[in-house]
Amino acid sequence: MFFIVALPAFLFFVFGMGDDEAYGSADIAMYVMVSMAAYGAVTATTTVAGAAATEQAMGWGRQVALTPLPALSFVLVKTAVAMSVAVVPIALIYVIGAVTGSSGNAVDWLATAAIVWLGSSLFAVYGLAMCLLFKGENAASVASGLIVILSFLGNVFTPMDGLMLDIGRLTPLYGYAGLARYPITEGHLPMDAGHDSVWLLLANVCAWTVIFAALAVWGLRRGRERV
Repeated sequence: MFFIVALPAFLFFVFGMGDDEAYGSADIAMYVMVSMAAYGAVTATTTVAGAAATEQAMGWGRQVALTPLPALSFVLVKTAVAMSVAVVPIALIYVIGAVTGSSGNAVDWLATAAIVWLGSSLFAVYGLAMCLLFKGENAASVASGLIVILSFLGNVFTPMDGLMLDIGRLTPLYGYAGLARYPITEGHLPMDAGHDSVWLLLANVCAWTVIFAALAVWGLRRGRERV
């Protein structure tokens, strides 16, 4: 729970709390708040979905193989469970933001929270894909660890520009984080690094969702064929 709840809250305290400098339709504090809520949400969904690795290790995968539950339905069910847990870090960080004075209008608060939560489903599918493709409980740890690297590349922790920004735009967290902050920023990047259209961000999220879902379904079917 430390990485799901405590770490994102701590990072918000360090980097964003109380920074009332205007940014878009809100302030820096709210920008950081949304970013840390997104990080907490994807860590939660990845971790919970990664429980598939433990279930397989305990032989539960064989039970699934004997049921008529389609592979895609299995992925959707696990995604829904993971998203229910993602509510916890999102709610906590938004409460901290409200108490410490993060500034934004009602639409900013509601829209960013909804996008953070809905978009976290992408990383539930990512966690499933990793744990269904790679054997052992370590797969869940690797999947969660990679979230930190993807967060740096995805412009979640620190603003990027130049070549690193160009590379980051191709990574899974970039589109998700950009969409979550879009109600505030309207696509304008920090440090005058440029502008992202909403279509670019949506294309990123859709492409990675299809990739991870295909990998998860393939991994589950491959496991069933071995039973």
